[in-house]
Amino acid sequence: MRNTINCCALGLVLASGLAGCGYSEGDRAASGGLLGAAGGAGVAALTGGSPLVGAAIGGAVGAVGGAATNGRDVNLGRPVWR
Repeated sequence: MRNTINCCALGLVLASGLAGCGYSEGDRAASGGLLGAAGGAGVAALTGGSPLVGAAIGGAVGAVGGAATNGRDVNLGRPVWR
């Protein structure tokens, strides 16, 4: 159980670090949510959990992390959809 929690925490930290794609708050929230969902699903699948639940949790955390960042602090460039 402890290993599962550590893997999930690591995945969420990595997804939060990548949540800075885009110029506006909405772009960063969208990219953070997408990256968080992918990371959460991957971690959940690797640890034997439900990928759907992992995607939902990772997406929510990534979207909040992306919206909370500032474009001047973290900017990884123009998002793919723009």
